[in-house]
Amino acid sequence: MTAGVLAGPVRRPRNLSAGIAGSIHDDRTATTLGFRGGTVAGSVHMDQFPPIALRAFGNEWFRRGSLSLYFRHATLDGEPVRAFIEEPSRQHDVQARAWATTTEDVIVAEGTAGSGSPAEPSALRARDLRPVDPAQLRILKGLRPGAVLGDKVLQPDGERQRQRISQGGMTEPLDSYTGPSPWGGPIAAPSAVVDLLYRKLLDDAKLAMGDHVGLFGAIEIRFLSGPVFLDSRYRVSGEVVALSNTPKTEVLWFDSRALDTDGQLVAEMRMMLRQLKQSSPLYRADDVSR
Repeated sequence: MTAGVLAGPVRRPRNLSAGIAGSIHDDRTATTLGFRGGTVAGSVHMDQFPPIALRAFGNEWFRRGSLSLYFRHATLDGEPVRAFIEEPSRQHDVQARAWATTTEDVIVAEGTAGSGSPAEPSALRARDLRPVDPAQLRILKGLRPGAVLGDKVLQPDGERQRQRISQGGMTEPLDSYTGPSPWGGPIAAPSAVVDLLYRKLLDDAKLAMGDHVGLFGAIEIRFLSGPVFLDSRYRVSGEVVALSNTPKTEVLWFDSRALDTDGQLVAEMRMMLRQLKQSSPLYRADDVSR
C-alpha cells in the first residue's frame, strides 16, 4: 500500500463465460472483432473492490455505498489485475477515486467509490453521455430515451454466485457471499447485483436489436438501503437514459433499480452497453471506421 492509497492484492480474474459461443467472451468471436481474445466481463473486475471499499468506508459501504467505473482495457482470462481506492478523508458522505490496472500499469477501469450522500456526483453521473438522434442508429433504432426496460420480480442468482466461488472464479469470495453476514443472510457480490439489474431486464430490447455482439462499457452500482440479499426477491425496473454513437459502436445508457417487497429502494445501477457495429448484419464492413 502506498501513502494515501488502499490497494488490493494482485488477482487473476477468470473468464467463466468463455464457452458462450458468439459472445465477446468467446476467443473466436472476440479475435474476429479485433480483440486479443475472449474478454473478462467488467462486472467480474468489480468484485475485486469490496475488501478495500470496506477498509475505506466500513460495513456501511454495503448499505449505502457506490462503485462507479468506466472500463478502459479489456482483459483476458487469468490476466493479473489489481484494484485501488484513494484513501478517503472520512468514512461517510464521501467519494474517492477508484481504479484497477494490470501489472504493467495499463488502466483496466477508473472512476469513483463512495459512501452515503457525497456532495459531488459519481464518475458516471458526472459524465457527458453525448446523446445523438436515434434516427442515426441502426442496432438501437427501436429505442428512445425514457423508454421503459421491463418491470419484473426477480431474485439474485445465488446458485450462480456460489458456483463461481466454488470454481475459483471470484477473486474476493467474502464469507458474507455464502453464509451469514453482518446484515443477516448471505448477500450479493457486485457482479450478482449487476446480473440482477441487467440480465432479464433487457430481454425485449435485445430482441429488437437483432444479432450483434455487445460488451459492458461502464457500470455504476449504488446501495440506497442495502445490501442486496441472495434469498430475497426484488421488483426490478429501468429505463433508457441516452443513446450515442462512436465510429465502431452504438451506445446504450440505461438506469435500473431494485425495490424490496415493502417498496423500499434497495439498489440502483447505471450501465453503458456498447454494441459492436462490425458484429451486426445492419452494417457492412466499409461502414465501420477502423
